[in-house]
Amino acid sequence: MTQTDVSDTRAWVLHPDIPSSDRERDPALALEEAVSLAHALPGLEVLGGSVVRLRDPHPGMLFGKGKMAELQQLVEDNEVELVLIDGPVSPVQQRNLEKKLGVKLLDRTGLILEIFSDRAATREGVLQVEMAALSYQRTRLVRAWTHLERQRGGLGFVGGPGETQIEADRRAIDKQLVRLRRQLEKVVKTRTLHRAARAKVPFPIVALVGYTNAGKSTLFNHLTGAEVMAKDMLFATLDPTMRKIALPGGGPEVILSDTVGFISDLPTELVAAFRATLEEVLAADLIVHVRDISHPETEDQAGDVHEILTSLGVLETTPQIEVWNKIDRLPPEDRTLVENRASRMENVQLLSAITGEGMDALSDTIITRLAGTTHVETFTLGFDAGRKRAWLFEKGLVEDEVQDEDGYTLTVRWNETQKSQFDGL
Repeated sequence: MTQTDVSDTRAWVLHPDIPSSDRERDPALALEEAVSLAHALPGLEVLGGSVVRLRDPHPGMLFGKGKMAELQQLVEDNEVELVLIDGPVSPVQQRNLEKKLGVKLLDRTGLILEIFSDRAATREGVLQVEMAALSYQRTRLVRAWTHLERQRGGLGFVGGPGETQIEADRRAIDKQLVRLRRQLEKVVKTRTLHRAARAKVPFPIVALVGYTNAGKSTLFNHLTGAEVMAKDMLFATLDPTMRKIALPGGGPEVILSDTVGFISDLPTELVAAFRATLEEVLAADLIVHVRDISHPETEDQAGDVHEILTSLGVLETTPQIEVWNKIDRLPPEDRTLVENRASRMENVQLLSAITGEGMDALSDTIITRLAGTTHVETFTLGFDAGRKRAWLFEKGLVEDEVQDEDGYTLTVRWNETQKSQFDGL
C-alpha cells in the first residue's frame, strides 16, 4: 500500500437517483459529473462513487434503513472521512446523516461553493463567494453546529467561515452579509467605470459562455494567444478574463470575454452573487455559446446554459452563435451526422479548439454577425470635419454632442458597416 498525503481527505460520492425529479438524467453520467466536481477540489482523495436508487427520499435521513446500513458499512470499510451527495440535502437530513455515519457531509451546493472558494482569485470573486457561502450557511443554521468541530482537513469554507460560525446566529451572518455587500458595491462601481471607459472605445464585446468544461478557455487562448488556465476540469476558470484582439482576415478589433462555466443545478446563491461578474454577458454585443458536442448530454447542458442566461436577464434580441466544440472527439459516423445537422441550422459553427479546425470559419461568422450589431463610441471631430458630422446626423447615429474649443465631442451608436462608411468619408 502506498502512503497518501495525510492532508488529503478521503471522500466518497453518492448520486441519489430519484425518478420523480423534474428532468430525468442518466444516473451514470450524473455520477461521473459529480466525481469530476469532487476531483476539481484540491485536498480530496476521491475513493469512488455510487448511484443510490431512491423511490421515496426519507424526510429526516434521505436514505432508508436498509440503505443506511449499507452506507455505514461502506464508510467503515473504506475509512471514508467525507461523503459528497450529488443533490440537495436539507439541514435536518445533513445533521442526521453526519451523526449516523460519523463523517462530514457536503451536498452539491456545498461542494460547488467549496470549489469556487478555492478558485476565486480577484477581490470581487472572493467577495462573491463569501456572500454565496454565508447565504448558504444561513439556511444551514440548525440547533447545533457541533458537527463542524469534528471535521477533518480544512477545505475552503468548510475550514473557514463555517467553523467561525459555529456559535453564530442569523443576525451575525446578516451583519456580515451587509458588510460584504457594501464592499462588493465598491468593486462593482469600479467595474462599471471600466465598462463605461470601454464604451468610449470602438470595440464590440464578444462574450464566451457555456457549460463548464465545454472548452471556452481553450478557445479563448487560441483566439487571443493568452494563457488562461485551461484544463480538463470543471470550473477551471472562475474569474472573468478580457482581452482585446483583432479578428483574422481584416476583421474588426473586439474585446473577448471568458466567463465562469455554468452547470446544472447551479446554486441560486452563486447565480445571485456572481450577477455582477456576469454583467459582462449582459453588456455583450455578441454571445458565443460554446458546447461540448461530444458529450452525451450536450442538449441538456445547452438547456441549462439557456436557463441561466434567461435568469440573468440576457435578452433574446442579443445576437448569439453556437459553437459546437470538440468535433475531434467524435467518431467518423457521429461526426457526419453532426455536420449534416449543423448545415441545416443558422449560426452554428463546428470546430475543435484543440486542433484549430474551424477557427477561420468562426472568425468569419463573428465578423458577419458583428456587422449588424451596434456599439457606442465617443470621439471628437474638429470644426473642419463638417461633412462627417453632417453624415452622422443624417444617418441618425448621434446620441449626444458637446461643443468645446477643440471641436465637437460626439457619442454615436453604430455598427461596423456604418463605422467603415464613416472612415471612408
